[in-house]
Amino acid sequence: MCSSPAPPPSGAGRANTPPTSPPCGVDAMARKTGPAPPPEAPAATDDEGERRLLRVAGDRGLSLTERLAARVSTSLYRTPLHRLRLRGRYPLKLLGVPQDPIPGDAAIGERLVAGRMIHAGHMVMTRDLSFSEAGAPPAWQDWANGWEWLRDLAAATDARAGAAVAEPLVARWLARFGVFDAAAWRADVTGTRLLFALGHAPLVLSSSDQVYRSLVLSAMATWARHLDRAAFRLPDGLPRARALCGLYAAGLLIPGGEARAAVALAGLDTLLAALVLPDGGIVTRAPVDALALAELLLFTAAAAPSLGVRPAPLFADTLARLVPSLRGLALGDAMIGGWHGGAVIGALPLERLAKRAATGTEISRAGRWSGYHRLSAGKTILVIDAGPPPPARVSRIGHAGTLAFEMSDGADRLVTNCGGTRGLASPLPAALADGLRTTAAHSTLTIADTNSTRIREDGANKGALGLGVEEVVVQTRHSEEGHWIEASHDGYARRFGMTVRRRLFLSPDGEDVRGEDTVEPAPRSALQRRVDRAFDIRFHLGPGVAATPTADGAGALLKLPAGRVWAMKARFGPGGGLVTIEPSLWIDADGHVHRTVQLVISARTEKAAASIGWSFKRAGK
Repeated sequence: MCSSPAPPPSGAGRANTPPTSPPCGVDAMARKTGPAPPPEAPAATDDEGERRLLRVAGDRGLSLTERLAARVSTSLYRTPLHRLRLRGRYPLKLLGVPQDPIPGDAAIGERLVAGRMIHAGHMVMTRDLSFSEAGAPPAWQDWANGWEWLRDLAAATDARAGAAVAEPLVARWLARFGVFDAAAWRADVTGTRLLFALGHAPLVLSSSDQVYRSLVLSAMATWARHLDRAAFRLPDGLPRARALCGLYAAGLLIPGGEARAAVALAGLDTLLAALVLPDGGIVTRAPVDALALAELLLFTAAAAPSLGVRPAPLFADTLARLVPSLRGLALGDAMIGGWHGGAVIGALPLERLAKRAATGTEISRAGRWSGYHRLSAGKTILVIDAGPPPPARVSRIGHAGTLAFEMSDGADRLVTNCGGTRGLASPLPAALADGLRTTAAHSTLTIADTNSTRIREDGANKGALGLGVEEVVVQTRHSEEGHWIEASHDGYARRFGMTVRRRLFLSPDGEDVRGEDTVEPAPRSALQRRVDRAFDIRFHLGPGVAATPTADGAGALLKLPAGRVWAMKARFGPGGGLVTIEPSLWIDADGHVHRTVQLVISARTEKAAASIGWSFKRAGK
């Protein structure tokens, strides 16, 4: 069972008490702008029409064979045979130093100078640092062992001062992990460490101590030899991309690595074809993963210019697809919402990517493969998740928010989802993080307070998405009369014998948004009995949006931070319904929790069917 992740204030519950009297004229305005159903869409053009997006049937993540193979590989890396394979010539110097195109966090770097390593809400004093601290969260360990802190240190100091801090830490790491360690030498962590050591070589190789310099250069060559095998044993996903990018950069910048670079580039070519969809979306369906991959490719591509040669076209070609897709998910505040486990993405990373991609000014509107669609007119933007959850083998923290949407008017968020966790500087409480994944934390329809896709709670699969949405059917239309999207999902078909359909319409001036949510009987055996269920349609409102209920219990007046007013109105079927205002929350890009409210349309099916119309109309200019 799921519930809204927004805890109500003490003593508060669902707002069924009689509303306070609204301002003069509110009811009249709400009645005047009562919701007509979305108009019929025009005929499809050649590039429009119905599309079916399917989730892999029975997907439970990595197979038993794959998990066993990973354990066997880890055991082999500890053997004398693998240590023998790591032997080879050691470089005397690097051929170049790539420029890290992503700025670090100077505040974290300053704390590091002061003797504190802080990440993922965990702090370790550098005087006590062993890089294998008991109780440190996995995110901190990966960050520390991947040497990602070098980027933050570089942002806070010059090379000389930074080297005085970094080199003792590097020497301590090499003394602790000179031989294979399962966590510190994990292929993706090793690839990351190689990339950051190469990109920030002035911080780790400025010492006049030739013994220390030789140890660092020898370690880099050893890590590359380890990745020659380990990188290709990872399953497809971002971890494999990190391993291959580190291997490719090492092949270019460590003498004698031409063959290594060619093999790594070929591996990246194959991997990116699987990770990045034809429309520029990413297979995990999490925008934070697309951003992480784009920044990783930018960093890796910088290796070639440091040698005076042009980067391989693969990097620019992939970025040319990734960036417009990411920009298409941003609302009017230039930020991307928290979809499928990722935190809200701020404006600055998107601006940085836009300046470095050939397609930086383009915006993708139709995610025929990714499942995300963008409708925009006037000052209004809608982003709709019209795709199934991501496969469990590439994402364990996807959301059960199918058919949710976000909406903005100018720079103000009007309708949003509650947010995500990955990408935040500090972790959220576990209960809140789990709540953000539920269907109730999204602006969509929930039947019987149950997730549209199960979030597993058992054993090794705990947290993974289980049975639920397997197919999403999408149709889009665009004309001078407006923009339409209609989508349905089967997430409740097996459990309750019902499917969910959502129709959305945006007028050409952007001042009229109309929707209709329909519950329909799903095909079932004649022997199976359907039971009518209660359902809720939630609209989580953006931060700073004030909601005033209408006296008839069928709508609300919404005042945005910029002062504009929108009227929300619901149209119920024969069974009736009620619009209430309840507590909610929104997590911003910095991890701050904003207390907000949500509009909840509550009703019940009759004979396994129901239809609720609703609208958001701007009142005035």
